[in-house]
Amino acid sequence: MSPMLSTAITLTLVLYVVAMAIGMLRLMRGPTAQDRVLALDFLSVVAMLVMLVLGIRYDSSMYFEGALLMALSGFVGSVALAKFLLRGEVIE
Repeated sequence: MSPMLSTAITLTLVLYVVAMAIGMLRLMRGPTAQDRVLALDFLSVVAMLVMLVLGIRYDSSMYFEGALLMALSGFVGSVALAKFLLRGEVIE
């Protein structure tokens, strides 16, 4: 791996950690439940991006499969939480 790519990946991971810290702050302090759901969705997207960057860094396809599973579960979780906030129940 080239030194420039290694530096870019390290910087990207550091910035993702900062983004996750800000998202956790919004998750804890969010004034409404909608803000908390949005922060949780943001955290799932950033975690998926971290998995993708780690897959590039370690040149492993397992990280990409894990990122795909995280994206699917994050989407289903966001839909379920949105439906719960809208109607008060998930399963009709």
